[in-house]
Amino acid sequence: MSTLARLRRWIGKHLVLGLGLLVLVYTFVPIAVVVLMSFNNNSKSKNVYKFQDFTWNNWLHPFKPGGMKDSVILSIEIALLATLVATILGTLAAFALSRHKFVGRRAANLIIFLPMASPEIVMGSSLLALFVSRGFGGQLGFVTILIAHVMFCLSFVIVTVKARLSGLDDNLEQAAMDLYANEVQTFWRVTFPLVLPGIIGAALLSFSLSFDDFIITNLNAGQEVTFPMFVYGANQRGVPMQVNVIGTAMFVIAIAIVLGNEIFRRRQEKALAA
Repeated sequence: MSTLARLRRWIGKHLVLGLGLLVLVYTFVPIAVVVLMSFNNNSKSKNVYKFQDFTWNNWLHPFKPGGMKDSVILSIEIALLATLVATILGTLAAFALSRHKFVGRRAANLIIFLPMASPEIVMGSSLLALFVSRGFGGQLGFVTILIAHVMFCLSFVIVTVKARLSGLDDNLEQAAMDLYANEVQTFWRVTFPLVLPGIIGAALLSFSLSFDDFIITNLNAGQEVTFPMFVYGANQRGVPMQVNVIGTAMFVIAIAIVLGNEIFRRRQEKALAA
């Protein structure tokens, strides 16, 4: 076999792996920059993204910039509440759409995708028009932000949990009933544990979307300032390096939750196999 033929064969065998690695590098390079800048002492430079000196001060005083602490707490509170409400309602809706037949089911499946397909500026302005028409024009704040976040997180939860349900093997539930388990026992001991990874994934996605949202939040926030809004406002003067600390901390927490969920899932699979 000639050298050219061996080269073509090697490229064909490793092409997918190489492209996958390039995609991962492209995805994680910005995250690596955020992590690096969280240790940056930029007091000597006007360019906040030029690394000057290594320092721990950003991590020791993460809420030093004025107003940053309140914005982070507000974003976390809204994200947690929106995730809780959207996950509960979305999981129930996903079970209904996957396990039951009713009039308007196809239309409901189509409507679910509309918030995901609509531009955020359209959804944000539509929600603002709704709040104003209902008399909340002068009362925009925590409640209106929470309602808006639940609205767009709900679709992502339904789609994620519904995809998990569609991949379940019905024979497992039937086997449980053949062993004299009633419907409630089958749900809690078989169905729910199998769907739980999808629910956790949907909850993590909802939290990330809620914590990260700017456009919809900015239109419906009133006088409240969430973390993305704080970053946008700070950008006019120069983004403080503590912003990178918060971003790095959220990334590490998300990775830890995902790894913990994966470890739990593998242990559960080994226990079932045994």
